[in-house]
Amino acid sequence: MLQGHVSGRLTKVCLLKLRIRHRTTYLYHASVRLGPHRLMLRPRESRELRLVSHEVTVTPAASVTWAHDVFGNAVATAGFDGLTDRLVIDSEAELTLGVDPWPVFDISAVAATYPFAYTNADWSDLGALVVPQYADPDRKLLAWARGFVRSDPTDTLSLLKDLSSGVAEQIRYQSRESEGTQAPLETIARGLGSCRDLAVLFVEAARCLRFGARLCSGYLYRPDRATADYEADSTHAWAEVYVPGAGWITFDPTNRSVGGRNLIPVAVAREIWQVTPVSGDFTGASDAHRGLLVDVSVTELVGDAQRPRAGAQGPPAGAQRPPGSNGGR
Repeated sequence: MLQGHVSGRLTKVCLLKLRIRHRTTYLYHASVRLGPHRLMLRPRESRELRLVSHEVTVTPAASVTWAHDVFGNAVATAGFDGLTDRLVIDSEAELTLGVDPWPVFDISAVAATYPFAYTNADWSDLGALVVPQYADPDRKLLAWARGFVRSDPTDTLSLLKDLSSGVAEQIRYQSRESEGTQAPLETIARGLGSCRDLAVLFVEAARCLRFGARLCSGYLYRPDRATADYEADSTHAWAEVYVPGAGWITFDPTNRSVGGRNLIPVAVAREIWQVTPVSGDFTGASDAHRGLLVDVSVTELVGDAQRPRAGAQGPPAGAQRPPGSNGGR
């Protein structure tokens, strides 16, 4: 445990040493020719997350190149030669995660109450992150979001917390194996959604209220998984909202949490399909695809011992999953 001072407050940060293993296996009935595959598997380094090591192994052998996308995410592209009847992608990372379990957000005085205005510079830089991405011709989502504004003006952080809690209270979590992500109004109408559906609903509602918001994907570290209301997914999705002074504040409506104490981010983006862990295609018979297996484990490293903390096996539902892709539930 580390101690430090932030704005005159003594903080206690618990350091976790974690190992993340993420294996994705695609099986085919007959040999196929694999197209380029886009891999988003490397955890995002930050003040709270220090990446000790990360390795990606691809079978069959592939040429792997790395780049950063417009959001600063590390993206690998795997290129293949020849034919194969299976594809295996192994990612292993070791990292140190140190996040204050009880964060205090130093929000600028000009943004402490809502509504507030971003500076011209912030507004330009946030750009599309403030603009809702789903059609709302009858302004039903806007009306739903405004239902969490208790007064005018109102406390900004309380509003965002109420919005996140409201998503969790009104939408029951349901692991979904089908492809794609529900539109926000569909999620509200059904009252059911996966973690990515809840994250999209929260982000779109925040954007309706003129907040800059983005979607995040990565892994969930859950030491109390055995007593949770649901099992941890192979990957996880949540959201961040930009508030002047505090910067990007993490909201996980699925777990009703604020702050990233148990979240290992891999990618951030404007839309959920942009943070799909693995995506690609193949050339072959239309019924060649035989199956998808995903095995993820998050293990705490304690000395030389390892304690499994979260994991899942089976085919998760991708944010958008063409043949040869997978994403969080």
